Amino acid sequence: MLVGVTKEIKNHEYRVGLTPNGAAALVRNGHDVLVETGAGLGVGFTDAMYIAAGARVAADADGVFAAADMIVKVKEPQPVECRKLRPGQLLFTYLHLAPDPEQAKLLIYSDCVAIAYETVTDDDGGLPLLKPMSEVAGRMAIQAGAHALEKAQGGLGVLLPGVPGVPPGKVLVLGGGVVGLNAARMAMGLGAQVTIMDISLPRLTQIDNDFGPRLVTEVSSREHIAARLPETDLVVGGVLIPGAAAPKLITRDMLSLMRPGSVIVDVAIDQGGCLETSHATTHQDPTYVVDGVVHYCVANMPGGVARTSTLALTNATLPFVLQLANKGYRQALQDNAHLRNGLNIHRGTVTHAAVARDLGYPLNSGF
Repeated sequence: MLVGVTKEIKNHEYRVGLTPNGAAALVRNGHDVLVETGAGLGVGFTDAMYIAAGARVAADADGVFAAADMIVKVKEPQPVECRKLRPGQLLFTYLHLAPDPEQAKLLIYSDCVAIAYETVTDDDGGLPLLKPMSEVAGRMAIQAGAHALEKAQGGLGVLLPGVPGVPPGKVLVLGGGVVGLNAARMAMGLGAQVTIMDISLPRLTQIDNDFGPRLVTEVSSREHIAARLPETDLVVGGVLIPGAAAPKLITRDMLSLMRPGSVIVDVAIDQGGCLETSHATTHQDPTYVVDGVVHYCVANMPGGVARTSTLALTNATLPFVLQLANKGYRQALQDNAHLRNGLNIHRGTVTHAAVARDLGYPLNSGF
């Protein structure tokens, strides 16, 4: 199989879908690898490093899309990239289709086969290809939120750990999954007062057993969130329904409960965001203000720490890339039910139940 790797073109996105070590692994398995020139420069991987690994380098993305049997990326294809996809061509990347009907339409029209990192599952009921980026984004959420709280950034002017004689800032984390837990750990590490909310009592029990009284746990509800907002300096939205649009946990009216200059970091923005007032932003222009509340809604947060993120992501994705290349996608999907759960689009049809429901398409359960 010829595996293609293109340079990411989303705003301030420097990650790359395959490292030179990954390319070498594919070559050892008898495959060809074609990498767009400069694809890895943002994380320190030169064309020479890919060539040394046995890959070839293409002058542009057109050459990669035209030749490759499988395209391995990081972020969802932009419209210009969707239009380069060929019928039957395999695309393996993050998609986040539920809040993006235009991308879904273009992928359906392309007649490609699109497997989404974020809906591949594992034996523990987790999302192994989303997990490493959720870990990064959860930790970055506190870093970004702390910066946004600075007065010069429009924030309250609160230092999350406080200082002797001045109490620490208060952080509310919505969602007790991978994002939420990593955000809570970072915030606690800084010395902030942290509350984490989730709708699952067993999950909250597990978190309480792990962290004890250092971390306050509370069952999530509209009323409980509203009660916490007036005293909260930083809110982190980390809720996830696999493949589906994120639930709107904070309404526009609820913003009036928060103090001007308080900050919300909506990590769920890839799935549409968990605030009614959220819309995607970029690393170039990461924040905006609604009713005095600073919103940070960067849709590719891990791209801000691209080298760490690339290494973490490709550690997780490479075994699946090898399965797809070694077996072909049909056999690989038949052999691995967890990889099969990643199939979102197949030859003009929607094959993931949550995506089909949220976008109003009929569900094709086969491939």
